[in-house]
Amino acid sequence: MYLIIFRKYLKERQVQKKIRIRETMERITPVVLLVSLLIMFASGIVMSLNFVNQTRAKCADGLGTCENCDERCKAKHGPSSESICDRSLGMPLCMCYYQCATPPTPTPPKICNGGAGLCSARCLGSCCDTNCAQKFNGGHGFCSTLGTFSLCQCQYPC
Repeated sequence: MYLIIFRKYLKERQVQKKIRIRETMERITPVVLLVSLLIMFASGIVMSLNFVNQTRAKCADGLGTCENCDERCKAKHGPSSESICDRSLGMPLCMCYYQCATPPTPTPPKICNGGAGLCSARCLGSCCDTNCAQKFNGGHGFCSTLGTFSLCQCQYPC
């Protein structure tokens, strides 16, 4: 008889333990879900506000709230830009789409040529280079033999 009561008692404790675990999970699950959604929402807003996406020569720029969205977009990126008030994240955000500017290719500096006299046994390559540096701003020199003459030729930025 005592054995039956003891088994019943143990079974009841196991049931109560399962109920407590289930109640705890029911309370924790919504909190974890809410925190996860808040993190994803916040990171989505930050990413959409701080990126310029360059795909197929169209760029996108997040400009914050939708107040005066079109005017701000056109003022920042020109009259051909298009603005959209994006409400997909819950908070309305102004997205500005415009043609990406191709970065200008830097033009190499023009190189001019000059002369600094003759190269000789007393004035070889390093001497020629020094003479060119003194004569032309940013200049460098080298000896170039033309027939029986050795000329000190200089190159410098124009």
